[in-house]
Amino acid sequence: MKTAILVFPGTNREHDMAAAVRSISGSDPMMVWHAETQIPDADLIILPGGFSYGDYLRSGAIAARSPIVADLLDKAKQGVRILGVCNGFQILTETGILPGALMRNAGLHFICKEALLRVERQDTIFTSAYKKNQVMRCPVAHHDGNYFADDETLAMLEDDGRVLFRYCDANGEITKDANINGSRNNIAGIMNARGTILGMMPHPENLIEDLHGGLDGRGLFESLLEKVA
Repeated sequence: MKTAILVFPGTNREHDMAAAVRSISGSDPMMVWHAETQIPDADLIILPGGFSYGDYLRSGAIAARSPIVADLLDKAKQGVRILGVCNGFQILTETGILPGALMRNAGLHFICKEALLRVERQDTIFTSAYKKNQVMRCPVAHHDGNYFADDETLAMLEDDGRVLFRYCDANGEITKDANINGSRNNIAGIMNARGTILGMMPHPENLIEDLHGGLDGRGLFESLLEKVA
């Protein structure tokens, strides 16, 4: 699997993501600086977490105007697989590749802890290694992770089965108390209409080895590798 990781000023999770890709695929990903205008041929493009441009204006807003984004938009239209995590998810919404917006957390505090997610579907390129309704652990680290979309967009996402992960409790129940950041419908991750692009706030790359304290995030990368292979 050929993987390209896009790096912006302020990105800080590119090496975590590279380690995850290397561990599971056995191949080193290509690092692509934001000032480039072409993304090398890749089966998977990853936008990792961090604080691109210091989160000025809005998280991901300036990064979404970087030179590399024009080719990212083209690759998205072509159906190339794209994964945006945390700041990467924010950039995907700012570019319009994914709908909605990531706002300040409801409590107006930075959240850095482990969250519980419910896997909403198994029949996707991102979740085939999981079971439907499986509860997985996943680290989070964000200040602007409160997913918002208007009622019409939200209904479209729900009706089309594009919500892939939700914040839940230990029993898999979708409750207000389990909603760590105020996201509408407890949304933690969504896909595009074709099912080739995923944006999510939690960090699966930080829970893929026993030394991390668990393997819950590994299934996402294994799913992608299986589908590409």
